[in-house]
Amino acid sequence: MKYHNITKDDMLNGEGLRVVLWVSGCPHKCKGCHNPQTWDPESGIPFDEDAEKELFDILSRDYISGITFSGGDPLFEGNRAEIERLAKKVKHEYPDKNIWLYTGYRWEEISALPLVQYVDVLVDGRFMEDLKDTKLHWKGSFNQRIIDVQKSLQNSSLYLYHAE
Repeated sequence: MKYHNITKDDMLNGEGLRVVLWVSGCPHKCKGCHNPQTWDPESGIPFDEDAEKELFDILSRDYISGITFSGGDPLFEGNRAEIERLAKKVKHEYPDKNIWLYTGYRWEEISALPLVQYVDVLVDGRFMEDLKDTKLHWKGSFNQRIIDVQKSLQNSSLYLYHAE
């Protein structure tokens, strides 16, 4: 897996102060995407031990609420195994931190993936430029949904996320 950036102290990509991993690779290629440089899975730099150490060092800080996986698309086929490994490790080492994941796939397409069990909040759906609204919180266009993954899995029904 390759990535473009690790953002420290992010407040825009999920609730609270977060660390964000921006991965490479996206099959959706949404018109108006604000990260088209991440579409190519060969762009960016390899996610190696040093990058993982940096990610977990930031995540260890008390004031960091959790991690957000974004991109590109963390659920791009070439990213799924590594994102699952990282999400599982985060849940094991930092059970009180939450995991947000942004994807262009719909919940109905990916809810059965094994890695979903480690995600707390999922922002799903392709970005649609004609439905864009800069006033939307945590999403770029009206068609996207912010899903409470754990509640949805427990009840076998889709539940939208509501901030506490």
